[in-house]
Amino acid sequence: MKAAMHDVYGDASVVTIRDAAVPEPAAGEVLIRVRAAGLDRGVWHLLTGTPLMARLALGLRTPRQKMLGLDVAGVVERVGAGVTEFAPGDRVFGGGTGTFAEFAIAKPKALAPMPAGLSFEQAAASPVSGLTALQALTKAGPVAGKSVLIIGAGSGVGSFAIQLAKAQGAIVTAVVSPGKIDFVKRLGADHVIDYTVDDLGDGSHDVILDIAGIRPIDELRGVLAPRGTVVFVGGEGGGPMLNGMQRQIGAGLFGPRGQKFVTLMGTTNTADLLTLTQYLEAGTVIPAVEQRYPLEQAADAIRYIGQGHATGKTVITVSE
Repeated sequence: MKAAMHDVYGDASVVTIRDAAVPEPAAGEVLIRVRAAGLDRGVWHLLTGTPLMARLALGLRTPRQKMLGLDVAGVVERVGAGVTEFAPGDRVFGGGTGTFAEFAIAKPKALAPMPAGLSFEQAAASPVSGLTALQALTKAGPVAGKSVLIIGAGSGVGSFAIQLAKAQGAIVTAVVSPGKIDFVKRLGADHVIDYTVDDLGDGSHDVILDIAGIRPIDELRGVLAPRGTVVFVGGEGGGPMLNGMQRQIGAGLFGPRGQKFVTLMGTTNTADLLTLTQYLEAGTVIPAVEQRYPLEQAADAIRYIGQGHATGKTVITVSE
């Protein structure tokens, strides 16, 4: 089979498409014939091995996992011993290992039946970004009637966060660059802030989803309600060792009482995939697939993501 692989840490230039053996599902595993795979910043961090602290788990000098890709949508090819949740021929979506390939391995606990009415591309765009947004809003508590500020709203996670927050009854303010203003308006944002003109604005918000991961804590406090909540969704731009995660470490140590700062450690799991499926099948959330690349151009897709200005979701497609 063809697969996107990397033998060393680096940028998109170290990614190659080459032949690999079709993996055999072990007990408790599922082999999926991949039809599409979502791409997000998480893949970029795995490729580059950043933040450097992550290499304790990923491999100190070289990556333990050579095949790239996390999100997947496709058709079950075979199942390992003990798997009863899925059978060959089932259409599934969720998280897997090395999904930028013609076949990939996944655990049943990270999969769910593919939502009715979605294309493989839309389904593949949904697991990591959709669940990250869903879990971030859950961390913030009920948002109905509340003001939710989404920093990095034009990203993959942001595109889901806008729609999910609106579906849950929130008043959404999206913070984006000028080129993404129309995009977030189409997704349903009530208010839009062009950060090149007005940074974070001067409002007071009950919830802040910090997806962009670069704002100083004091700036976030300045637009957060006295008893508001900030949910950190990743981190960027804070140096090679922690890559912005230092804000999460120190955020709650100083400042007004009542303001909460929480860090999301997202997971891909069946229960949340089924919850997300309800929104997807109802049409209240529509995956915003804005860029498509064939598997053979996976390096170009990753290079695009690495530039940090992607709009909505980027998907890698695999031919039948």
